[in-house]
Amino acid sequence: MKRIFLTLMMMVGLMSETSAAFELDKENTLYLDLEFGRVVIAMRPDAAPNHVARVKELVREGFYDGVTFHRVIPGFMAQTGDPTGTGMGGSGKKIDAEFNNLPHLRGTVSMARADDPNSGDSQFFICFDRSSFLDGSYTAWGRVVGGMEFVDMIAVGEPPAEPSKIVKMQVAADGKE
Repeated sequence: MKRIFLTLMMMVGLMSETSAAFELDKENTLYLDLEFGRVVIAMRPDAAPNHVARVKELVREGFYDGVTFHRVIPGFMAQTGDPTGTGMGGSGKKIDAEFNNLPHLRGTVSMARADDPNSGDSQFFICFDRSSFLDGSYTAWGRVVGGMEFVDMIAVGEPPAEPSKIVKMQVAADGKE
């Protein structure tokens, strides 16, 4: 019994340390506010430095504010980042692929692209479930660490009849919580 208690206490301690690590690195944490609530994304500059830098640049410009989720497939992903809402638009600046070993799990945030691996721009998606067929072919650059229940509430469709939108997106370090 004592061993079980000690193991549980260690697990709680590890979870607290993990949460604290995300809180401490506010420069690499995004707040994605939806009409339902806040989604917190921990970015991975160690795995995709150029993608993280570009996303932060766009966020700080207010690029994503008001943008809809134009492609939402249950059991797969929710895609956003196109200011036209058609799935054909972007910021106009392509990013070379940074394929890495991050798996596409529930909550993984990854860059959308066309057939050309180096065609990523501003569009990204959040995985609803494990999507191993994307591993090594799409640049994963972050992970939802809070508010995944709000991602689950995003309106479904290609495009949705009444699309959900990003109310505001910000880098946590900018201090406008």
